Amino acid sequence: MNLTVIGTGYVGLVAGACLADMGNHVICVDNNIEKLEQLKLGNIPIYEPGLDELVKSNVQENRLSFSDDLDSAVKNSSVCFIAVGTPQDENGAADLSGVFAVAEQIAKSMNDYKVIVNKSTVPVGTAEKVGKLIKANTTHSFDVVSNPEFLKQGNAVDDFLSPDRVIIGSNSEKATRLMQEIYAPFLRTANRIILMDVKSAEMTKYASNSFLATKISFMNEIANLCEKVGADAEMVRIGMSTDTRIGNRFLFPGIGYGGSCFPKDIEALINTGNEYGCEMPLVKSVNRINRLQRELFVKKVTDKFGEDLEGKIFGVWGLAFKPKTNDMREAPAITIINELLKRGAKVKAYDPKAMETSQKLYLKNKITYSKNSYEALENAEALLLLTEWNEFRRPDFDKMKSLMKTPVIFDGRNQYDPQRLKEKGFEYICIGR
Repeated sequence: MNLTVIGTGYVGLVAGACLADMGNHVICVDNNIEKLEQLKLGNIPIYEPGLDELVKSNVQENRLSFSDDLDSAVKNSSVCFIAVGTPQDENGAADLSGVFAVAEQIAKSMNDYKVIVNKSTVPVGTAEKVGKLIKANTTHSFDVVSNPEFLKQGNAVDDFLSPDRVIIGSNSEKATRLMQEIYAPFLRTANRIILMDVKSAEMTKYASNSFLATKISFMNEIANLCEKVGADAEMVRIGMSTDTRIGNRFLFPGIGYGGSCFPKDIEALINTGNEYGCEMPLVKSVNRINRLQRELFVKKVTDKFGEDLEGKIFGVWGLAFKPKTNDMREAPAITIINELLKRGAKVKAYDPKAMETSQKLYLKNKITYSKNSYEALENAEALLLLTEWNEFRRPDFDKMKSLMKTPVIFDGRNQYDPQRLKEKGFEYICIGR
């Protein structure tokens, strides 16, 4: 099948490469010429395990191409996926200007029946608005489908190739059949396609992310209480997670969630609630608790070293909002490091993949970037572990201690065994333990 994917960010690039890998001919369209040229050369602008090889192999097989010519791409495709960004506007709502601009361009380029698929995360009612916009700009028949993505950064390729479910929100039998045909190769062992109306599909994406964020904030609130009463949040987590009604995912206490999805989607859901006169008090609390968690972590540092951190050096392990990505959007590390800098501290940081991102966009000329994790600890008052990369799980504690000015670890991800750290001579400060 001939397909067009508009937008070459995390969602668009992964979707385009994976759809091409199943034998489709996919044109990925973007208006960023420099980015397109790099993609044509095989240079992937984001770090996502497996994506590099997938893009290169499908380009070589002539199944995947990159272009800025939306008109030609639409004319030569039966299905057009909209995968552009929907960032927050100043009020916290999803900015849909990119979606609407692309929809209008698609309408003006249509030469026959098309299925337009909203792959971008959009509020309830967006497909309806897109449909009205397209109808006003074309005489050709079409259908608009909602097909939300559920990709975890760091595992996005596997998530697309082996999805736990594919949600198709469609009010058209013809469009539904086409979408089922597209996804059939991904679901050979089991039919995990869930069909529903368009508005329910749009809501499912926000509801799913908000529920996962709720689990994180709930566990963090419990962990904070554990510290007060002398309980161990790790034991509590294990006790909870063995209940099959609860499960063991998203129950790890820490410094909160970040990234491009949870913070943005929760704000958008709150905004939708406001628009329809629905207060959403639980979702608002999830958001507030997540912000508070970063403040409480900084307080652990100032409780130990005082509010005035002038001249003190802190080593930081981890800048990305989660492992296996170079994405720092809404990363807890940004908030925490900036708070340390405000108090006069000096920060030496190391991250396996996100240091270039940090230097370009977030903490340029503010901190020192180290060649490796141990270099970040030289003469440091303490280590702050902010992202749970695998390579940080089993470090050489004796070497760490020899490099640091004082053997103190603030573990924002509860990676280490408190008893072992105590035996090694470290002061170990974590979350809820």
